[in-house]
Amino acid sequence: MSWRVHAILTGVAALALALPAIVVSRAPAVPRPIAAKVKRPQRVVAPTELPDVEPVELQDLTPQDARSYNASIPFVRGPNPAARPFRFAGDEAQRARATDCLAAAAWYEAGDDAVGERAVVQVVLNRLRHPAFPKTVCGVVFQGAERTTGCQFTFTCDGALARIPSPPAWDRARRIAADALKGAVFAPVGYATHYHTDWVVPYWSASLDKIAEVHTHLFFRWTGWWGTPAAFRRDVSSAEPVVAKLAGVSDAHKLGGALDEAATALAAAAPYLDGLPVAAGDGAPSGEVAVGAAPRALADAPDTYFVLLDARRPDDFAAVAQRTCADRPRCKVMGWIDQRLIPASMMMSPQQYQAMGFSYLRDRDGGFDRMLWNCQQFPRAQATQCMRGRVAARPVPAAEATPAAKGPATLAGVRRNAPAPEATPSPAATPRIE
Repeated sequence: MSWRVHAILTGVAALALALPAIVVSRAPAVPRPIAAKVKRPQRVVAPTELPDVEPVELQDLTPQDARSYNASIPFVRGPNPAARPFRFAGDEAQRARATDCLAAAAWYEAGDDAVGERAVVQVVLNRLRHPAFPKTVCGVVFQGAERTTGCQFTFTCDGALARIPSPPAWDRARRIAADALKGAVFAPVGYATHYHTDWVVPYWSASLDKIAEVHTHLFFRWTGWWGTPAAFRRDVSSAEPVVAKLAGVSDAHKLGGALDEAATALAAAAPYLDGLPVAAGDGAPSGEVAVGAAPRALADAPDTYFVLLDARRPDDFAAVAQRTCADRPRCKVMGWIDQRLIPASMMMSPQQYQAMGFSYLRDRDGGFDRMLWNCQQFPRAQATQCMRGRVAARPVPAAEATPAAKGPATLAGVRRNAPAPEATPSPAATPRIE
């Protein structure tokens, strides 16, 4: 080998070693006032300890300062492998519910943008297979939705669901979701489980590896073993709950759950607990049930009890529920006043659902305990005790009449509304991520 060739190869090798250092050294430095505001919790969780899923809380930075800070954080070195394909294994009803939860996350988080929607969908499926998150698609999407702020996906708790996508936009989001449930993979975000826009800095971002950028969105995975492909092998559940919050946009969630408002709250408070599926048929009676008889748990739902109510004594329904559930940590009691309308199983018809007179749900792990009456049958002094849609009708005086609500004019979602150049969030802007 001539000395010239040797010199060239030596120079190439030196450049290969020096170039990353040059790139890093030229990354914009964070001004000290900005750095002083940012709390940087950095801890690599051991493989024997499950990492915490933190609520979305933001550092106190202006959009410009947040962008400066985010630009100063380098991308982690090393490979960023694409996620393995995911294939949903449930029945058609479960698949429809999963598809619409996934489509809702895609559209409300990314807007009407196909590439951005695929990126969001991939993050949801990555979370689904990671043991730190709920084990159903809908559970992942609506995790933390009982909070007014700090939910995992902002559209589930900030009022965004008052907006309804156009039919073409919703159809495209559903197609993207359906393809992902059949194995389609969006490779650029790898095994990312977190993301945020570049004009905010969540508290958790400093403790994760920054792995990808898709326009204004930055994607992260956990550091250490919990961010490797081996961590994404948890068995998932196909028992997708009905989510009442999606009733306005999704046929699969139209009935809102057999306990309506209560099912919504339970899914939010305890996302690991399966929801109540609803059948399209008429159902069948489960056999003679005597008023006051000790009810038996359903064969297909051991924590659920159907009871025959004494219509003359609605104030006793609470005692019946407490006596039935005893000290069980999880329990559902549903009651009817017509023997013929008591369902044979967890699958119930719309007629049976509408005729339900009382419901009680308990989940002590999730801190949830609530009783609701069908106030069309049994008026209550407080409307908060009524099932949604079962409030006793009353005439509304002209002075009380108000225009129908059209939803919030401004939705200050963390991931949707990009700030204008003068650092003021724009209520109409929907960021595109490609």
